[in-house]
Amino acid sequence: MRKILVVVDMQKDFIDGALGTEEAEAIVAPVIEKMKSYAKVDIYATRDTHGRDYLKTAEGKKLPVEHCIQGTEGWMLHPEVEALVEASHVVDKPTFGSLDLALRLNQEGKKGEMEIEVVGLCTDICVVSNALLFKAFMPETPISVDASCCAGVTPESHEAALATMQMCQIEVVGK
Repeated sequence: MRKILVVVDMQKDFIDGALGTEEAEAIVAPVIEKMKSYAKVDIYATRDTHGRDYLKTAEGKKLPVEHCIQGTEGWMLHPEVEALVEASHVVDKPTFGSLDLALRLNQEGKKGEMEIEVVGLCTDICVVSNALLFKAFMPETPISVDASCCAGVTPESHEAALATMQMCQIEVVGK
């Protein structure tokens, strides 16, 4: 069975930039180690991507902190993360979940059985959104989230997101 790893939004602004946290910084090394255990062809990464008009968007009005503005340093994937993923497997997404990636993985699943593991930032926003999209598009595909390779906005919201995913039949490992 093919094993796919999805690395969500391991970008400077979420690690140690505009929205960075100590918890986010702490998962960088474990995420990189996990990536090294997968074949490069089986790793996908998302990149939160906003324009200069971010503060005028619906999201920007609720979270008025400019972040992941396309082309800025904060938008870039962590350099070691970027080195471990094929450029064609980096998916820019303008919102929390990537419909494009869910559709792409759904097509990959039609070629043969697979399972998907999700790691990254932030557990309670983009990780949970993507994991639930994958489950919705591929209900028979085993989906897991490694809690030790995720960080939320707060430790409490991280735990709440993990509980939500468990309730939706996404396996939570690494607790």
